Amino acid sequence: MRAILLVIRRFLHSLLQIGLNFERRLEPFFRPQLNRLIRDPAARFLQRFKNRKRPNLGLGLAEEKIFDWEEEALQTIIDEMREQMNLHFQPGAYERGGNTKTHGLVRATFTVKSDLPEHLRKGVFADERSYPAYIRFAGPGPDVPEDIRDVGFGSMSVKLMDVPGPKLMEEEKFTQDWPAVVTPTFVTPDVRENAKLQYWSTIDEPIWYFLNPKDTHLIDFLMQGLWNETQYNPLGQRYFSCVPYLLGEGQAMLYSYRPLTDVPMNIPGVPFGRVPPNYLRDNMARALRAGPVEFEMLVQIQTDPHLMPIEDASVLWPEDKSPWIPVAHIHIPQQDFDTPAQMSFARNLRINPWHSLPEHRPLGNQSRARRRMYQELAAFRQKMNKADHVEPDGSETFE
Repeated sequence: MRAILLVIRRFLHSLLQIGLNFERRLEPFFRPQLNRLIRDPAARFLQRFKNRKRPNLGLGLAEEKIFDWEEEALQTIIDEMREQMNLHFQPGAYERGGNTKTHGLVRATFTVKSDLPEHLRKGVFADERSYPAYIRFAGPGPDVPEDIRDVGFGSMSVKLMDVPGPKLMEEEKFTQDWPAVVTPTFVTPDVRENAKLQYWSTIDEPIWYFLNPKDTHLIDFLMQGLWNETQYNPLGQRYFSCVPYLLGEGQAMLYSYRPLTDVPMNIPGVPFGRVPPNYLRDNMARALRAGPVEFEMLVQIQTDPHLMPIEDASVLWPEDKSPWIPVAHIHIPQQDFDTPAQMSFARNLRINPWHSLPEHRPLGNQSRARRRMYQELAAFRQKMNKADHVEPDGSETFE
């Protein structure tokens, strides 16, 4: 009987995936209009339900709470993600366990705005200046599917260089890493729930993490669905940190990258023709051959410790309590980036939010987990690829 139920479960999961892949091909013809009509009110409605059931931890602003289940859950995540990497990749060609498929790594310049108010002038933002940067744009994990067959998820990870001052991790001395994804809330509320998701991902049935009738995560599923959609061009998408960071002692922030440049957004072959497997990289390359691309970085300051929690990354911080404030400009110059040497460099690059000044320390249990998780999985990837870790400084050449 158990074997029969397993077959039925896998069959239903396959049907759901087929339906999702079909729907992704149709989205360009209706999703942008639907987003404008329902995304914001639907998100507010879902968040009201989530906040009704959520306990008040009694924390202050920028205050954390350590849970006794964190280490066990973290070890489960590391073990599951390592197993996923072993299942999907061969030695010499290991990719990351999460944010796996590299669309492109580009050079950029990150410039702090000159007119910031005093309470934002912390860490990197203390002075008006520019930093060289690499930015990695990537798709979901744990494998590297054709772009039209992914779950509609993307990431933008900014690595600043030439950042003076002591860092929270010794492995890099002059970098500040700030990863972000396309959804403003994280896929799981905490590390304990993330460990469950990794189990379902390892057996290639991640949808059951959300729809398991014995342990449902329906609100998180719907929240992710509001932003997970067919992707058009990584350079034309807004990204969010999802998890909070310090902005100086006693002050917590979320951050976001908002695109400022019109870029190619067409997808050849939709709805029912052949879609190029790497059309997202193709659209990036087309945009940057034509000219530079601009983003701005914004921050949202925590003003309510319960409605804008540190320890639950699935909660949307309300903008009526704290609006987004622009703090920096990101200039991506015209360039060619999709060469084998540059893609190989991107594969070896370590990105960890704990490559950070103390003034921007990552906050919350998901961030605490990332420190060891990202470090161990990056070391494992480099070991399987026989690659040494090298801290970049921006002077690298790719010929």
